[in-house]
Formats: sequence, structure tokens, C-alpha cells
Amino acid sequence: MFFHYTPPHMRLLYPLIDSAYVFVGFFFLLSGFVLAYNYADRPTPLVKRDFWRARFGRLYPIYLLSLAISFSMLQAEWHARTHTDFFTGLVLTPLLLQGWSPQLATFWNTVAWTLSAELLLYATFPWLIRLPWPKSPARLIALLVAIWALGLVPHSLYILLNPDHLAAPINRYSSGYWLRALKYTPLSYACTFLVGIALGKLQTALALTTRQRTLVAAASLLALAAFYAEAISHVPFILMHGGLLMPLFAALIVGLSGPNPIASIFTWRPLVLLGQASYCLFLLHFNFINMVRLYHVTGRLHLAAFDPWITYAATVLLAFAAYYLVEEPARKALLRRRPSSAR
Repeated sequence: MFFHYTPPHMRLLYPLIDSAYVFVGFFFLLSGFVLAYNYADRPTPLVKRDFWRARFGRLYPIYLLSLAISFSMLQAEWHARTHTDFFTGLVLTPLLLQGWSPQLATFWNTVAWTLSAELLLYATFPWLIRLPWPKSPARLIALLVAIWALGLVPHSLYILLNPDHLAAPINRYSSGYWLRALKYTPLSYACTFLVGIALGKLQTALALTTRQRTLVAAASLLALAAFYAEAISHVPFILMHGGLLMPLFAALIVGLSGPNPIASIFTWRPLVLLGQASYCLFLLHFNFINMVRLYHVTGRLHLAAFDPWITYAATVLLAFAAYYLVEEPARKALLRRRPSSAR
């Protein structure tokens, strides 16, 4: 939320906020990790239909809500795009396919391109988890590093070849067909998801003590803090977007994946609740805040003096309402007749 609508007077956090796009990659990494950890060693085989139904129940109801409440944004899309692109986006977006088109990836709901990638990754997961993954920690770590390096190849080639012929240094506001392809299309995140699966396998193969996990988590956090404090301004945007920090994020996930003092911070009830509603917040925040500003809502309510913080608070409340009134009821309704072993 702060990445798209940065609050004033937070200059100290600007390096982190300005590069918050890296946490999209972190999400795909974490998604692969959680799925692999949960499904890899189950006594019963994964039932593809039940798995896909569970993912659909988690993703689509809120996605549909995000499109419904921002229906008025289609007027802006109509004026900003050719008629062919508009009607193509109108068809692709409800089907979660807009991310395959670099031009239309941000159609209707700017942040929802991520669901095109999730659709691909979740669709292929039942086969990916059955691949002959290594068993030993050393081989898993080597494979993890190799996949990560492979995922950076297209981004490195982009820097070398500059296929969009961009003159200025590339940043989050730059645009070009191939740059958008790397930023938004699903295949760009396949290696990140595979690293997450390898990490989930590694988690089950490692036998770390509480002290060791604490040290891994602390070292990862210190390394990330040092990177953001000293190095981030010297690293090409496209490499950051391509997952350059994945090894540090992977180490942090391992460090936090067992009981230790640092991990216990994330069991604080408000953080748990925010985590539960985070998907709703992610999908709803962009168009909701955009509409609040477009229709001058805070001004009409004589609350402009409290903006942007009152808008942020309203967005968080909307996310909680959507989670409790839409996401959870819809998910439970879709899964009600499913065998408990597949949940």
C-alpha cells in the first residue's frame, strides 16, 4: 500500500518503500515454500482437483470483489486504451489471464497481474512436487542456488541488450514492452516459485536447533538491513525485480520456520490478523485509494486534514471486512464438501 501511495514524512524508510516490489517475488518464494512443506510428505497423494479447488476458493472470491468494487475504473481504461485492447482486457482479466499480455497486465486492477502468475504456478504444482527432488541438504542448497541464478539470466540479458532502447536508467517508473514482460508475465516468476519448493524440501531435510534458527534469522535481517542502507542505490532495478535478494529471503524464511525469539514476534495477534487479511489488502488497496482520491471523498467528508492516514485506515478496515464477510465465507462454502484430508 505504501509502495503505491507513499506517505509523507517517512524519508528514512523511502529506500525500503521504493523497492517494495521485491516483496512480490518474496510472496512467490514463500508460496512455493509453504505448499511444498505442507504437501511434500503427506501419507496420501495430492489430489489435483481438491488442491485446485482449495486454491480457487482462496483466490477468486476476493479477486472478483476487487473487480466489482472498481467497476468504474473501466471508464479510465476505455479512454486510455485502443478499443481492441480494452475488449481484450475485459475478457482476459476475469479469467486471470491478463498477466500474459505485457500491455494489458495492469488492466482494471493494477496489482492483479500477480494472479495470472499464481494461476500458472498453482496449476503446475501437483506435477512439480512429484519431481525427483534431491534429498540431502547440500544438494538442495546447490539446486536452489542454480535455479535462482537461472532466473536472473533473462534480467541480465535485458541489461546487456536493452531491447526496449531506453536511454535513461531504468527504475520503477520506466516502461517498455520487454521490461513489462519481465515485470508482469507469469514465466518470469517460475524460478522464484521453484526456489520456494526447493526451500520447502530443504526445511524438512534440515535439523536446526532453536539457537541456530535464531542466528540464521538474525543474520538474514542484518544482511538485508545493510543492503538497504548501503547497496540498494547501486544495484540495477531490473536485477532487484528479478529476485536478486532471494537467497537472503530464503535464509530468513528458514530462520523463522521454527520456534525462536525472532519468530515469536510474528505470533503477535495484531500481526497475525493483518497477515490473514493481507491478500484482501493487496488486491483492494490500489483501486480503493484511487477512487477515494478521484472522488475527493475525504474532502467531502471534511476529513482532508487527516489524509492520507485516514485513507490508509479505511483501506485496512475494508480489507478486514472483505476477509471476514467475503473471503472466509466463500472459501468455506467452496470447500464444505471436500474431504478434510485434501484441505
